[in-house]
Amino acid sequence: MITTSEHIRREEEYLKPFAIKNSETRGRKYPCKPHPYRPPFERDRERVIHSSSFRRLTYKTQVFVNHEGDHYRTRLTHTLETATIARSLALALGANCDLTEAIALSHDLGHTPFGHTGEEVLNELLSEVGGFEHNRQSLRVVDLLEKRYPEFDGLNLTYETREGIQKHVTLYDSAPNNDEFPEKWPSIEAQIVCVADEIAFNCHDLDDGIYSGLLDFEEVENEVPLWAELAEAARADYDGLSGELLRKEVIRRLINIQVTDTISTSDRRIEEYNPSCPDEVRRLPKRLIGYSDELTSENKILCDFLNERLYCNYKVLQMSTKARMIIESLFGVYVENPKLLPAGSRYRLDCEDERVVVADYIAGMTDRYAMLEYKKFFDPFEKLL
Repeated sequence: MITTSEHIRREEEYLKPFAIKNSETRGRKYPCKPHPYRPPFERDRERVIHSSSFRRLTYKTQVFVNHEGDHYRTRLTHTLETATIARSLALALGANCDLTEAIALSHDLGHTPFGHTGEEVLNELLSEVGGFEHNRQSLRVVDLLEKRYPEFDGLNLTYETREGIQKHVTLYDSAPNNDEFPEKWPSIEAQIVCVADEIAFNCHDLDDGIYSGLLDFEEVENEVPLWAELAEAARADYDGLSGELLRKEVIRRLINIQVTDTISTSDRRIEEYNPSCPDEVRRLPKRLIGYSDELTSENKILCDFLNERLYCNYKVLQMSTKARMIIESLFGVYVENPKLLPAGSRYRLDCEDERVVVADYIAGMTDRYAMLEYKKFFDPFEKLL
């Protein structure tokens, strides 16, 4: 059996100096007895996987609502794809794979039903009490809202995993201020997850968009140079390749070129700054993990295309309008009559603003559950018994 102490000893041999080792963790809020064969960051990963919030990601929207079809990404499959890409990056760069994976698997735990529309609505509804932001909510989930242990609320994750959740930044995410994490940048493992998240949602939203018919393959080829280049190369390698297989092959190549570019670019930055420890990474003038200037430009074209042609497609916006109606209506019902909340939420009404308690409850809903709750309250023919 490889014990925890043996695992920690081996980390000294194969992790780079800038990587966070299990022996260097700043620990947990509630002291936890060391496990004989599971190091701290591995335990974080498993606590997240076994949480109720993680399971509910199965029925939360990525771009397409779950009931639209079985083949579209959900918030859970997006999370798993992000974790896979992040682990590959961490392994190639000499970072801590277990910590990277723990951050990746937990980075969307606070996401609302109906994707970013749900977040926008709750942020508006909570404007008088600090607003709503899903990174902050993810941290709230792992610190307070999950109930799995008799000794404490939350999952009691390590400082390093929690830092990665709080400081998760992409094109669509910003890291809210938190005095507990004052450093300019997060760990290199957290930075890896930020880029892996972007790679996953850009590539897979594009894949789902074409599969759905909302995007046309030729249209993408005409307007996104990187896609055209990869499609041409795929056709050259496989004579007569077309249709679904061509789409999947180009997506595979798109992911590969993004990951490869990130590794080579980040490796050069690491060599340039040569950080000797994790804290040095946090104090550097710029992030170490990222794309080359060339790929950054290519990705901007891709992101602009997705925003205009997919995220702002009228069919996607129709669902966003429905989502807004559902969440606003449920919020109003629960705030007006908090007794309708489940017992697990009601007990917090004595110590927290009722709007925050209601937002916690709604944010934890799946798309499906939110629609069923809306139907129960607003469909006069819906049976309640």
